[in-house]
Amino acid sequence: MNPNGHAAISADPRILIADPDEDNRALYHEVLRAAGYAVTEASDGRTALAEALTRPPALLLMELRLPLVDGYGLCEVLRRDPETRSLPILVVTAETRERELRRIREAGANAVLIKPGMPDVVLREVERWLFDARDARQSLPEETAATPCAPVSAGTDGRSSRRTPSVKAHSRFVTTKPPLTPPTLMCPSCDRALAYEESYVGGVSQQHAEQWDYYDCSVCGTFQYRQRTRKLRRVHETMRITDVS
Repeated sequence: MNPNGHAAISADPRILIADPDEDNRALYHEVLRAAGYAVTEASDGRTALAEALTRPPALLLMELRLPLVDGYGLCEVLRRDPETRSLPILVVTAETRERELRRIREAGANAVLIKPGMPDVVLREVERWLFDARDARQSLPEETAATPCAPVSAGTDGRSSRRTPSVKAHSRFVTTKPPLTPPTLMCPSCDRALAYEESYVGGVSQQHAEQWDYYDCSVCGTFQYRQRTRKLRRVHETMRITDVS
């Protein structure tokens, strides 16, 4: 059991930390090791990329502002490679501009935390994404789960196309045209009309889909509406996560 009461996912799940700040790496390393995880560190994006492609970790914890290869480029390459396409990527960054945060989500990051990322929050998100990944693997048919690569067949244009298992095909993405129409909402604090910004669509599979709608109040800040529970809550910018269970 780890400190949060979960059974271990595997004997030694390894987490790759990519951050140019030595103190940040040391902090995350200490927290994750104390929770029972093996940890590998990289101080720049090129080293992190080589490590991830050579020995894919269970999860990548990274900063956006990486030397040599930045977080955006790192995400894009890992999402194109079959071995790391479904790798959980958690970003903990000092970047606060919404345009850049949207860009990294579109590049493939699963979740984003704004620094300072408190150790308990970072650990909670790491464990949540590790267990989401485990659940997705366990939901695959036995013969599919045992095969590292899905069959390759020729497409109509003559090029090979890879058939992706249904769970992996259920992508998590940010959009302004979500499957469920975002409702018109009022700010619970000042009673002003909330301005819809975007939606995050996720979940483990199509059978367990989720949608979170994000709104902005010019006075009170950002709010998140969860379609499944119909709950509205304020999202503090220092703790904003792009996907919340």
